[in-house]
Amino acid sequence: MKSKLRFRTEANAVPLLQRSSQLIHNTLFTSPQHTSTEHYRHELKYLISWADKAELTTRMSPVLKLDPHATNGGYFIRSLYFDDYWNTAYEEKDAGVLLRKKYRIRIYNCSDRSIKLERKKKFGSYIYKEAAPLTHAEFDAILAGDYDFLLHSPHRLCQEFYTECVCNVLRPRVIVDYDREPWIMDAGTVRVTFDMDVRAAVGSWDIFDSTLPTLPVLEPGKLVMEVKFTEYLPQVVRDILPPRAQELTAVSKYVLCCDKTAYQHGFEYWNET
Repeated sequence: MKSKLRFRTEANAVPLLQRSSQLIHNTLFTSPQHTSTEHYRHELKYLISWADKAELTTRMSPVLKLDPHATNGGYFIRSLYFDDYWNTAYEEKDAGVLLRKKYRIRIYNCSDRSIKLERKKKFGSYIYKEAAPLTHAEFDAILAGDYDFLLHSPHRLCQEFYTECVCNVLRPRVIVDYDREPWIMDAGTVRVTFDMDVRAAVGSWDIFDSTLPTLPVLEPGKLVMEVKFTEYLPQVVRDILPPRAQELTAVSKYVLCCDKTAYQHGFEYWNET
């Protein structure tokens, strides 16, 4: 009786394993489904030189236009990234996990006119961003460890951020600074950005302090080019972009800045073997 039962169980396990394998394949290697609330975008990243940028800008100017929100052709972005007790956001990016997320608070030009709590979800080469507004006082409360107001926020993102802070000990990890030059094209909702002078700010979590010292994280003469589009990338834009062989990369400004500021922790606890 036992041998027959074992035989039947093992036989039944075969189609079960096949279904599980197919489910994993469908989850990891197919594009995410659009819903009424989530619209994933494609994201390609390139590590290019300043000479490449000059050539690309010349070629793009007849097709794309500078983002009208950019003053004098660009703006300064500062983001305070958060990670949990286990450094999950860092570890998953470093390991190349396909499904992951990270939280940050972002401002522009060191001003408190626009403060956004953001969550970036990553699904292979697809991204999805959510945002919720914060006030200066609410930002100060988060730094002080007072998260209660988040639970009562009308924004679901703030409520979920509260859960992460309380349950997973989500705390500030690193400040990422860079200057961005954005180009846009309406067809395919294409956005091409050049992120220059990427650096990690140290000394404080006060993102409004424009005097924070910073440490450069890219090798001299390099910058990050990002290409984002929703439904499709027009052929006219494809012809402009660098070939795939030219340093198409998964570079993460967050990881680079974490590595650059590792000395602040006294020991590299995420690299222990």
